[in-house]
Amino acid sequence: MLRRLRFALLYLFGRPRWDTGVSPPELVAYVAATPPGRALDLGCGTGTNVVHLAEHGWDAVGVDFVPRAIARAKRRARDAAVAGRARFLVADVTRLPDLGAPFDLALDMGCLHSLPRERRPAYARGLVERLRPGATYLLYAFCPPDAFGVPREDVERLFAPALRLESFEPGAGRPSAWYRFRVRTAPPPPSPAPASDLAVDGA
Repeated sequence: MLRRLRFALLYLFGRPRWDTGVSPPELVAYVAATPPGRALDLGCGTGTNVVHLAEHGWDAVGVDFVPRAIARAKRRARDAAVAGRARFLVADVTRLPDLGAPFDLALDMGCLHSLPRERRPAYARGLVERLRPGATYLLYAFCPPDAFGVPREDVERLFAPALRLESFEPGAGRPSAWYRFRVRTAPPPPSPAPASDLAVDGA
């Protein structure tokens, strides 16, 4: 509740520092190189990235738990004449509602690291359930020693084994990183059995 109130106040009394109105180059490059499909933006704020996706032919859905941010996002989509391809919902990313067909792309530009540690597994489960095999997940998150930072190994463990990490790039400025995951199209191979568990010839 306090977290929800804090974010609501940030949108009420001004423009949060992360609300730049400009999509990051990592997302712009991905969209430029990828045929459009269905996309989900978790913690979408005022809809900058959803509108960018919709402008490039994507059917995009944005979710945020701050009603004022969603109201601004809807206005941004109308102003950009993409309201037909951009849908916004007030919802908790750790308790996602039914969002229709599975998604080809999910993105999170700073939401995961703001979640309480105990709610992150629910976030991960809800996300994985809404992605189609082969889908991409782009994540930007703070890293230690930032106070909100999530260690890389914790991020990978959170989405294993359903998602495979394809790339990890340090972010600029504040300790952070860009992750690119891919939903596995087949179960991962089993880990080798410990030597003590292997049958011995003649035993």
